[in-house]
Amino acid sequence: MTTTSDSVDVVIIGAGLSGIGGACQLRRHSPERSFAILESRAASGGTWDLFRYPGIRSDSDMYTLSYGFKPWRNKSAIAEGGLILDYIREAAREYDVERHIRYHHAVMSANWSTDEQRWHVTAQRADTGESVTISCQFILSCSGYYDYAAGYTPEFAGRGDFKGQVIHAQHWPQDLDYKGKRVVVIGSGATAVTLVPEMSRDTASMTMLQRSPTYIANIPGRDKMAQMLRKWLPISVVFRLTRWKQVLFQLFVYRLSRRKPKQLRNFLLNKVREELGPDYDVATHFTPRYNPWDQRLCAVPDGDMFAAIREGRANVVTDSIDCFNASGIRLQSGAQLDADIIILATGLNLKFAGGVQYSIDQKPIDFTRHFVYRGMMFSDIPNLAFVVGYTNSSWTLKADLTNSYVCRLLNRMARSGCKSVTPRIKQPIDEQPLLDFDAGYVLRSRAQFPKQGDRFPWKVYQNYIQDFFSLGFGSLKDPELEFS
Repeated sequence: MTTTSDSVDVVIIGAGLSGIGGACQLRRHSPERSFAILESRAASGGTWDLFRYPGIRSDSDMYTLSYGFKPWRNKSAIAEGGLILDYIREAAREYDVERHIRYHHAVMSANWSTDEQRWHVTAQRADTGESVTISCQFILSCSGYYDYAAGYTPEFAGRGDFKGQVIHAQHWPQDLDYKGKRVVVIGSGATAVTLVPEMSRDTASMTMLQRSPTYIANIPGRDKMAQMLRKWLPISVVFRLTRWKQVLFQLFVYRLSRRKPKQLRNFLLNKVREELGPDYDVATHFTPRYNPWDQRLCAVPDGDMFAAIREGRANVVTDSIDCFNASGIRLQSGAQLDADIIILATGLNLKFAGGVQYSIDQKPIDFTRHFVYRGMMFSDIPNLAFVVGYTNSSWTLKADLTNSYVCRLLNRMARSGCKSVTPRIKQPIDEQPLLDFDAGYVLRSRAQFPKQGDRFPWKVYQNYIQDFFSLGFGSLKDPELEFS
């Protein structure tokens, strides 16, 4: 093993949707800053290059999932993964970002040197085995909070007895032949409701097996307002108007879920009944135990999931698994589901900051003891920002604001000659979990995340309009933000 070293102003970790967006923002707002994007894989695109299961698509509308600085020009409001990947890479080309990506660079650790006022980032090159150290002033972590190495896989009794194939959707084999096969998909989230209608066109039978239902909403595959406005207005104007319309609609639905959960619940369930007819058992298969937006809603474009059920291509079974056996799955009700292929759409695991080991002067940082500042930085940790999207809206809305705010910080530091910026808690705050969300993947991993407070700027408000003005136009003269 050999070691090389380098130096840039900013290290961006991850070349996915957030990382490419962050690099584009640096090009737009801080063009004099040098940067490097460290990507552990051999390709850009993050999630949209990694996940290869059939029908992969956005679970948010593309007018808000796309970058605010680059209009979404395709007519699809809910887009397939390939279109999203093309869009990300097109942005990288437009802003000359591609040549700054260093592939096969898995970041292992980062140490802040107080004497030098710089980070030293160490990455392992998967292609050569080389250890690489890069010195930088600022780190922008865009690796998200999912563990992309392994999806969540529950323990199932008798799994080894099953004679067919068991596949986790996160690790999809490209040569899988499911045509004419009996397929069971375990799960009820966004991945499951994407797989079922897509695969059911070719399978002999398709069953979505769920322990409990999820709220599923039918949304148009194309935005009617955008289609109409395209006849008279430039694409850039249509994009901005549609984006803000969607932002306001998302906020309205979320607030309605908090203030009048019963009314929203009834509305969503009535829409399902309209799709499936009066004889379908909506109470069992599509009525969750929780209120809307206690967990994310699943969107199905043009009701493709409901169409698959109506047409007899797919069915839903709500039950708990007793065990796997040679021919399939035995349920706790005593029923048997025979299968040739079982697909685990059982969700993701979380891994804070991509598992990078951070330290200050060689003393490891325990992030669970720190509070999050403005949803991106950390108390008493200098020159480090972490991109996390909204839980109640499109990820990129918050990623755009975070990346733009980091550029503002960097420009302020350059103007004033400062080398570091560190959030400091000056007044008492009460502790709250960072991810205040009841999804299973959050509850399993909440203890490994930093905390948020109960007041601004230490509370994460999950409100795009509030963040739009606060992060985009608010003063950087904050007594709890220390420039030095």
